[in-house]
Amino acid sequence: MHAYRSHTCADLTKANVGDTVRLSGWVHRVRDHGGVLFIDLRDHYGVTQVIADSDSPVFAELEKVRSEWCIRIDGNVLARDKSLVNPNLPTGEIEVFVRDIEVLGASEELPLMVFGDQEYPEETRLKYRYLDLRREKMQDNMKLRSDVVASMRKRMWDGGFREYQTPIITASSPEGARDFLVPSRLHPGKFYALPQAPQQFKQLIMVSGYDKYFQIAPCFRDEDPRADRSPTDFYQLDLEMSFVEQQDVFDTIQPVITGIFEEFGKGRKVDQTWEQISYRDAALWYGSDKPDLRNPIKMQVVSEHFKGSGFAIFAKLLENEGTEVRAIPAPTGGSRKFCDRMNAFAQKEGLPGMGYIFWRKQSADSIAQERGITVKEVNAMIKSGEITLGEEAAGPLAKNIGPERTEAIRQQLGLNVGDAAFFLGGKPKAFEGVAGKARQVIGDELGLTDTNRFAFAWIVDFPIYERDEESGKIDFEHNPFSMPQGGMAALEGNPEDVLGYQYDLACNGYELVSGAIRNHRPEIMFKAFEIAGYGKDEVEKRFGGMVNAFQYGAPPHGGCAAGVDRIVMLLADADNLRDVMMFPMNQRAEDLMMDAPSDPTNEQLRELGLRVLPPEA
Repeated sequence: MHAYRSHTCADLTKANVGDTVRLSGWVHRVRDHGGVLFIDLRDHYGVTQVIADSDSPVFAELEKVRSEWCIRIDGNVLARDKSLVNPNLPTGEIEVFVRDIEVLGASEELPLMVFGDQEYPEETRLKYRYLDLRREKMQDNMKLRSDVVASMRKRMWDGGFREYQTPIITASSPEGARDFLVPSRLHPGKFYALPQAPQQFKQLIMVSGYDKYFQIAPCFRDEDPRADRSPTDFYQLDLEMSFVEQQDVFDTIQPVITGIFEEFGKGRKVDQTWEQISYRDAALWYGSDKPDLRNPIKMQVVSEHFKGSGFAIFAKLLENEGTEVRAIPAPTGGSRKFCDRMNAFAQKEGLPGMGYIFWRKQSADSIAQERGITVKEVNAMIKSGEITLGEEAAGPLAKNIGPERTEAIRQQLGLNVGDAAFFLGGKPKAFEGVAGKARQVIGDELGLTDTNRFAFAWIVDFPIYERDEESGKIDFEHNPFSMPQGGMAALEGNPEDVLGYQYDLACNGYELVSGAIRNHRPEIMFKAFEIAGYGKDEVEKRFGGMVNAFQYGAPPHGGCAAGVDRIVMLLADADNLRDVMMFPMNQRAEDLMMDAPSDPTNEQLRELGLRVLPPEA
């Protein structure tokens, strides 16, 4: 027999009754029933119940074992009594009577329990990650991640791509985030960098004549952490193709992503048609460039209804250039209680509040007030059919702007009795973020968001440039390496009108994919950077390797990268990337388990020619 096991803890069935077997694993749970011990023995594959009573030669030794001890047992497979069968376990029809035991690794008192669903502080979970990873949910998440990556690889190979590896130690390159710098021992005073992405290398692979590249690539960025972003490193499905246009990239990656979500999405609906939405429309309709389309709410501009109105705040605001008022429709949200709740939400977000109107059925009170008669008279007129109760707009905003304007707003937004609308005004960039959050809260609270669906949309037509309001200087708003739509001719006009062949894929409120058709023409690249104030010499200094390569017959090319961690996070129904990464950092970019970052030794610093300055007060 094998030294440690003849079967895994998921293998044994009724067909094995009478067999002598050997199992190894961790003590998941111990139950002492007065002279009879029941132990759930767990390994990576499953759980088997093992038992011992006073007839067992190792009963006394079994009494000593505790949770998470690693043990090996020998025993006989027995059939469980019908009344004791556990239909939720593959091994639920059998149990193993223990004849021999070996303790392979005893455990000290546990800082967190593996059995059960107890919640523990994140710091505890990360410090004792090896215990946290033993928990069933984490085992499932990591298996899911591994299976997703394997499926991605297979789908890319089936699509005619080959996998090529790019360097991990490279030159520093400004790509929108801070680099992790690596000091060079052989070149004192100089530094390498960990790659933020394989961007330049994959483009150089295209210049080198390799038509289709992909890689499950590690990327390193010194970023501020968020729930959906790692502060140090992450993985992406990186791909690049030659002789392609934007739609070719979409047609290539869509079946890969769709297939992954169909394979691992636990039966949830996966959108087959992916809408293409311009960046500006996404900001207007959803307040975000990664909208959650499971929520059907679309915001609209309603400025014309407030110009010169009795609501002085909006009326005066609209006299300033570049301002507008937007409405967030809230179907079924037409109650004062809900409106007050959303107003409180806006105040938590740092705003004075959020204007609202809600529509309700007219009351006898409001008609009496409007006509200057008594409620009794109104009720009599209703009874006689002289008056029919219609609808009315309620809320402070409605009173200020009057019934004609509120009715025009209702008509524009397609709302009815029982619905509401919320309003934000100013320069769009100043309030779009809050408006987007409010839209999401409204959709969730009113049950409008379809939670049993993966909804995808391509966000396209990103502006390449933006103008700083204070200095008036033009700078890059998005990827400077995207090919401008219209090529060189587009760069001759107003920079703020220049759009790039850049695109993101949004799914359920997250950015899953980002990519572009690359600017492979040196003359167009130099002109694009010149508009943003970067001279030819500076471009050649920063991106010399790529610029030089483009002078030797570069093909048109483009591609994208899909975030592996975010995809798995969505599939696993996790709220945080750290639940789908094996050994993540905490929110302060610290590895509590391995004690990183750590202080270098004096010997290491001398060897690298470095000196550490004390932090500034």
